[in-house]
Amino acid sequence: MPKAYWVAHVDVDDPEIYAQYRAANAVAFEKYGARFIVRGGPQTQCEGHSRARTVVIEFPDLTTATACFDSPEYQAAKAIRDPISFADMVIVEGYEG
Repeated sequence: MPKAYWVAHVDVDDPEIYAQYRAANAVAFEKYGARFIVRGGPQTQCEGHSRARTVVIEFPDLTTATACFDSPEYQAAKAIRDPISFADMVIVEGYEG
């Protein structure tokens, strides 16, 4: 079964509140076996449009990745982030080819 990933591009208006979101999302990520692959490090925009932060989070599979996003734990964390950020995010199944 292929792994799955959250791929998010985020602009943050208030880093202090965003730190609260990071602390809160740890509960859901631990529960669902998430592992950060990319967490807002330096990036080079090569084509198209993006946002200031890129985050890639690995999950055991697509069902688990979706369940984490929909979970009360993550939605509570997201409620902290929503007023101070703009995000584009997809949940995508990995390729095992």
